[in-house]
Amino acid sequence: MPDIIQLLPDNIANQIAAGEVIQRPASAVKELMENAVDAGATEIKLIINDAGKALIQVIDNGKGMSETDARMAFERHATSKIKNIDDLFRIKTMGFRGEALASIAAVAQVALKTKRAEDDAGIAIEIENSIVTNQEPVAMQDGTSIAMKNLFFNVPARRNFLKSNPVELRHIVDEFIRVAMSFPEIFFSLTSNGQQVFYLEKGSLKQRIVQVLGHSYNAKLVSVQEQTDYLNIFGFVGKPETAKKTRGDQYFFVNNRFIKSAYLNHAVMNAFDDMMAKDSYPMYVLFIDLDPAQVDINVHPTKQEIKFEDEKIVYAFVQSAVKHALAQFSITPTLDFDLDASIQNLDAVSKPFTEEKQSSASASSLFKTFTQKNQAHFIENKSELKHWKDFYESPGQDKNINQQIENPNIELHTKPVQQQFAADDLLQIHNAYIVAANDNGYLLVNQQNAHERILYERFLQAVAGRPIATQQSLFPVSIDLAPADAVLLIELLPDMQQLGYMLEPFGNNSFVLQGTPADVPDGNEKSAIEKMLEQYKHFSNDLKFTKREKLLRSLALQQSIKSGTPLLQKEMEVLLNDLFACSISNTTPNGKPTYMSFKKDELDKMFGR
Repeated sequence: MPDIIQLLPDNIANQIAAGEVIQRPASAVKELMENAVDAGATEIKLIINDAGKALIQVIDNGKGMSETDARMAFERHATSKIKNIDDLFRIKTMGFRGEALASIAAVAQVALKTKRAEDDAGIAIEIENSIVTNQEPVAMQDGTSIAMKNLFFNVPARRNFLKSNPVELRHIVDEFIRVAMSFPEIFFSLTSNGQQVFYLEKGSLKQRIVQVLGHSYNAKLVSVQEQTDYLNIFGFVGKPETAKKTRGDQYFFVNNRFIKSAYLNHAVMNAFDDMMAKDSYPMYVLFIDLDPAQVDINVHPTKQEIKFEDEKIVYAFVQSAVKHALAQFSITPTLDFDLDASIQNLDAVSKPFTEEKQSSASASSLFKTFTQKNQAHFIENKSELKHWKDFYESPGQDKNINQQIENPNIELHTKPVQQQFAADDLLQIHNAYIVAANDNGYLLVNQQNAHERILYERFLQAVAGRPIATQQSLFPVSIDLAPADAVLLIELLPDMQQLGYMLEPFGNNSFVLQGTPADVPDGNEKSAIEKMLEQYKHFSNDLKFTKREKLLRSLALQQSIKSGTPLLQKEMEVLLNDLFACSISNTTPNGKPTYMSFKKDELDKMFGR
């Protein structure tokens, strides 16, 4: 029988390598931009079409390549940065794998133009499927231009696995930001489909952070600067009030290379301990410089996960540096008492807590329930409030709603109204809760949770084919966003239009808001959009939600009536009647209870009657 083991042809081997190196257009963007940085460029331009599927082009003014180097660059394992095995442990450059250009040439049509300062003319090379199809001299400025067209044109199965253009564009923006943040002394620009997304002038690190993440950080950055014999740490952290519900604005760089490290992130979180809410995340852009021999950057193909020789020392230095910076700038946690003026004037708040009042309070059954031993079960056992357990015993209760999000043609069957409330039976307390009397006792309704459920089901009806009416603005509002948020908003525009928002892109990461849903207060439009995007990114961490589901939940949470908002009697009546007209009235979309019910006989038992 003939031998059956054969060597793979180079083009097939390169395509296999490409699967590890070039996973999506953003992977190619990272490799090409890092090569431009290593070439000593002071200006780097990234041009993409069709979210990188049709074109990714990087133009730099670096040192260029000779004709021989230009040909050699596309060979596997070809690199100018490693000559022996010890060099692997002294890496200070960005791109060094030696497979990137070969991998790109295996899955795209590549056009390279390059020229050195000492050469009279440059060289142009065209490669397709790892084969050089054309090579000729070309007149051009010093530097390199490399364009890859029709990514995965010869691997259609891989192309089919790419996500939608907005999703792929967001990944490209992420990679662009990571490289641009590392080198504020270099000019960067990003153009997508002929429209400029980023134009980042050379400047300081602080200027680059503000350019990329938005002007809201301009006066809210705290400088971090610590130098030791072992490592240096520098960069900026945001003041505690800039903390967000998502991890988006967090960047770690080791020897100018972006890394992901849950371990070091924990060090920063510890430094901010007690300065912000537990479910919030601080903004930071931190650089760690240390001897490359102390770091192994080859533990992951993308080089985004690295291993330190001594992780505990790095952890301690990071935590100490951030703590020291916050203390130096007298950053202390601020307490925000969001109390209505009428509440602050109540006797319970304004008058002293006398001994007589203390004695009266400590004698009450409620006080004993919470302070005496073995009393934690008292209220539940005596009142038999079984409905609390019902909230948690039916986790699939939103199943019909989630099905409709995926299939808008399914009609949503709402249950008939079980309870009707009149305004005279309602009382608002602490501008947060509504007490609703009924024949059997009373309900205690959380107004924000109730409104969130109402809005969610209203939005659900809108995307199922009954769009919400839009109230056109007399004076359209201009909204400027950070580039990454602008890309995200463009992705959400079609669904937002069904939900009553008339938004139009206006170039340069700006949008014009021509109209909003009728119940969004005037003057609050810009804030509503920004908070919705932040909430959307928070939900994006949960993979079980679809894009549309995340949007509906984000808008419902953001637009719901907040605690501390006084309501008229008629508003309370409408709120409760709308709540009990919902298909699911007892929880928010996230499972929080909207109300508690107290029966009269249970109340009598609690008071010994």
